[in-house]
Amino acid sequence: MAQGLSTVRRPFQGERIEVAASMGFDAACAALRRLMGKASIPELVALAEAPITADEFSAQVEARFVGESGFMLFDEINHGGWLSKFGIRRRTVRWIYGNPLIAVTMIRHDITAGLFAPVEMLITEDADGAGTSLVYVRPSSLMVIEDNPPLLEAAKALDAKCEALLASALGAPVVASPATA
Repeated sequence: MAQGLSTVRRPFQGERIEVAASMGFDAACAALRRLMGKASIPELVALAEAPITADEFSAQVEARFVGESGFMLFDEINHGGWLSKFGIRRRTVRWIYGNPLIAVTMIRHDITAGLFAPVEMLITEDADGAGTSLVYVRPSSLMVIEDNPPLLEAAKALDAKCEALLASALGAPVVASPATA
């Protein structure tokens, strides 16, 4: 006997933030790295599986993995490493970063928020090599937050942390102007 399935479609529209920086690619990546810790998901899961309390887990995550920005880099996908095979000669990396202690502030209010935490950012060298673009999708714009004020509050706090990370790394406030058509 076949299992019954139910499918719900919830359209949403994310808000993509694109930051153009005059800083070179290497300098931008280095500035971001200085502000982030580093951890792998298996390291975090192994720590969580240890016989420790949630408070002990939190303290160890903060001490061992979290950087000055409150984030840690989980993974880096080097798109630029293979794009040259197709004639695209621009350095570009996709970073996956976050913090489980931030993620839980949203996931506790809606388990599906885990689809958008951690955050992803694409860092791309400008075509002329003089600057760098940094692109991410504002986390709060991805979550279904109607009728969920605690999720909205937590997601907006993550938005602010993402903006603060970029502002600190780039040395200037990140102010997103309205989208243009």
